[in-house]
Formats: sequence, C-alpha cells, structure tokens
Amino acid sequence: MKVMPPPLEHLTEALRQLPGVGPRTAQRLTLALINDQGGRARRLAHALGEALDRLQLCQSCRMYAEEALCTICRSESRDRSQVCVVETPADVIALENTASYRGTYFVLYGHLSPLDQVGPDDIGLDLLVEHLASGRVREVILATNATVEGEATAHFIANLCRSRSIPSTRIAQGIPMGGELEYLDGHTLIQAIQGRRNYE
Repeated sequence: MKVMPPPLEHLTEALRQLPGVGPRTAQRLTLALINDQGGRARRLAHALGEALDRLQLCQSCRMYAEEALCTICRSESRDRSQVCVVETPADVIALENTASYRGTYFVLYGHLSPLDQVGPDDIGLDLLVEHLASGRVREVILATNATVEGEATAHFIANLCRSRSIPSTRIAQGIPMGGELEYLDGHTLIQAIQGRRNYE
C-alpha cells in the first residue's frame, strides 16, 4: 500500500534527479519542504523561479549572469589575455574561492565524449574559437577535469590553440587522476593553478 500521496511522490522523484540525491535523501527533503505548511517550499520555488527568469549565459565566458556580461568579464581588474577553460560553473566558483587567479574564464558545460555523441559544438568550442580569434588572448589555461574525457577535451583545445600560435598550459600539480575541481580544497587548487605546465 502506498503511503505517500501522488504529489509527494512526484516531488520526491523530482528531487531524486538532482546530483548526489538518493531515494532516502529525496524523501527527507520532500517532507522537510512540506512540513512547515509549504513555507520553505514556496520560498524555494520563488528563488528557483527568480533564478530561471533572471539568469542568462555571459556572452563572453558563458558563466551565469544577470546582464550580457558576468561580473568577472565586466571587471577592469581582470587580465583578459588569460582564459581559463573549465567544464562547469562550479569549477569557476572553486577557482574564484582561491583568489589566486586574475584572468577570465570560458565555461564548456561538459566535455568531449564521442560515445555520448558530445562533439566540439555541443560544448561551445565554436564560441571559444571566436574568442581566440579576437587577438586578445595570450594564454589558454586548460582546467578541465583530470578524467579521460577531460584530458581528451584539453588535448583538443590545445590543438586549437597551437594552430593559432596561442600558448596553452594545463593545470596538473595536486589534481589526482579522476578528480573534479569542485570537490578539491583551496590549497590544492592554488598549487594546481600556480604549477601549471605547457600542454604537450
């Protein structure tokens, strides 16, 4: 016999779609959201709706922004000759939290994966090529994850840079194989960004 009415089941199932949320966690979250007569749930729904309505992708780096350009790309203190290529917005946040990098970013929203039919245009590499053609970029820092797909993506981008005579470096020190940037501590990320090497 089913204990939860369909609306609770639907909410639980929706929460299960979030990364890292299993069945029990989804059920606990559902009950916590509904338990105070929907107050928390309504605040969450409002905040989510506001984010969906107001956010767009920065026209330069593809980070989330309220305007055409994000705060990083609008900042006059950033070094526009350096572009750090990352897989997700979470990677930008992780690197920014170290306060060790003063260049700009380019967010791929994924990595190359032929098995999943994810090609260069699917992760915005056509836009990155336009960025490289601007003549402002003097170094591309490859900060994709240390996974097989991340390495393949870094290699592909390094070849794009090489064909345009733009140096590319790869963060490596302190990043374990299979590691993802958003889960690393700040000290490890500082070592990685400062100890980057030429990408071969």
